[in-house]
Amino acid sequence: MAGNRAHSLYPRNGRRKGSLPQDSDGRYSTAARRGPREPARIWADHALGELAALSRALFGTADQGEILRLAMHHVNAAGPYSAEAGYLKVGDDLVPSAADGRMPAPAVSRRVRELAGQDGNVTVPGRRWGRALGLRERAELHGYLVVTSRSRPTAAERSLLTALVRHTAAALSVAFAHQRRRDDALELHRLREERTALQRQLISVVAELSYERAVHAFMAGVAGSGDAEQAVTRALHGLTGLPALVEDRFGRLRSWTGPSRPVPYPEPDPVRQNEMLHAVARQAGPVRIRDRLITLIRPRGEILAVLALVDAREEADEHTLLALEHAAASLTPELTHLRHLAEVELRLHRELVDDLLMGTDDASAYARSEAVGYDLRRSHYVVVVQWSNRAADDSFAMTVGRAAAAVGMRWLLTRRADHIVLLADDRPHARALYEALARETGTRSGTIGVSTPSDSLDDIPHHYQEARRALDVRLHSRERYGTTFFDELGLYRILGPGNDHRELETFVQEWLGQLIDYDSRHHAPLVETLTRYFDCGGNYDETAEFLAIHRSTLRYRLQRIRDISGHDLANVEDRLNLQVATRVWKIVLGAPG
Repeated sequence: MAGNRAHSLYPRNGRRKGSLPQDSDGRYSTAARRGPREPARIWADHALGELAALSRALFGTADQGEILRLAMHHVNAAGPYSAEAGYLKVGDDLVPSAADGRMPAPAVSRRVRELAGQDGNVTVPGRRWGRALGLRERAELHGYLVVTSRSRPTAAERSLLTALVRHTAAALSVAFAHQRRRDDALELHRLREERTALQRQLISVVAELSYERAVHAFMAGVAGSGDAEQAVTRALHGLTGLPALVEDRFGRLRSWTGPSRPVPYPEPDPVRQNEMLHAVARQAGPVRIRDRLITLIRPRGEILAVLALVDAREEADEHTLLALEHAAASLTPELTHLRHLAEVELRLHRELVDDLLMGTDDASAYARSEAVGYDLRRSHYVVVVQWSNRAADDSFAMTVGRAAAAVGMRWLLTRRADHIVLLADDRPHARALYEALARETGTRSGTIGVSTPSDSLDDIPHHYQEARRALDVRLHSRERYGTTFFDELGLYRILGPGNDHRELETFVQEWLGQLIDYDSRHHAPLVETLTRYFDCGGNYDETAEFLAIHRSTLRYRLQRIRDISGHDLANVEDRLNLQVATRVWKIVLGAPG
């Protein structure tokens, strides 16, 4: 720092004008620090004057590095301080700046990064006091100033240092704002140049072969392309220079061509999506919604998809609207055809799977499965899907089919009153189908049950019951959403609807009868308390929290359970039988809770 003493804040002799005597290490001398009040006031006045001059210098430059260097160079204007290091935030990193030509020690840099944006103490050999001070403005961190002292600063010196840090942070904030404005201006210029180039290209096409004929030529390639949505967005982007996209009616992206695609694509809000669909449906032709020009693919009133152009600068003209309308007209028959094929395939699947679940002739089933491209001669699994916010209709059935195809499953599909049934030729992955459906539906509130493998068509009805059993057990468990396999149910495999309920009722009566009678007479929750206690693995705190009661109340109830039932929860056999009995009581016999 001594090499820059010629700065305007210092006289040529290196000492600040009117400043008090200092030791060789830059500290104010003991006599000066303990002198009469008048010299102290003179020192404070000079310190404030130098800080004011420094503030003007800080705000007089737009270079962030120079601002940090000025602050480091003049930190001793605030007291007996030395600047150990300075850091500027660049992206997600803190870039160090040299102090007196020395880069900061690795331990100092490591400590600053550990602070994660907060102020904190820093240990430097030979320094009694050290502090890393965040240079932040309105909670935005711009960098750090690491300051040390051979003595512990006074309250006044700390106040002056705080003022210096605040002025430095404010100057950095202004400099960063100027830099952002310059960058934005450059980016806007680049985008305008790019848009101008695209417009010139479009004008050239129109000059050769009228814009409308060009639109027809582009759209003629959509029919029979094999991927109508991608072909349409590619053609629209080529014609308009604007990003083009297709979403399904729920707002999930199907195809995007052009720059600035959001990654990840935002999850749709069902309420806002429905409001947008109604707003567009009420008007004829494309409709502007914020930065998009939107038209609906809507044959016979049913919305199949949303076609849109992203026009943030509102530069679309009549040629753009013409291209969008022609694109929608080209896409409509393609999506209608695909929807018809999906409905026919779904109907064939449903008829075959319905017959298989009821029991059918093998030869007929094999022939029909070959017709729809499914190999029934392999082992297969029955998968049952239920989603709390979706009715088990054809729309949800197709959603389940898309999700299954997306994770590589080969399947037949049908639906029941409250669930969808898949017949798959391989064991589903433990989480893949559930995660795919969560993305498709926009919610994780779904449950999937999977049977054991079946090698015979005659066994399919039995395996369907297994899948339903796995689903029911999951629905009655503490974590009701997710995938459950029948072969992983363990004890719950014997607690299904196909077992002898009289034996199960006898078992429950033997172990819980006295508690059930007591609860009935006194309107007490002892059986429910015992059930939750086992569900929580015998954890007192978790059980009490779940039941919303105090630990002492829980202990009292458990003691009453011991007294009334005569069974000891500390006994391994009693504990196992009581736990099984509570599960049977809750899951099989349909008890409350």
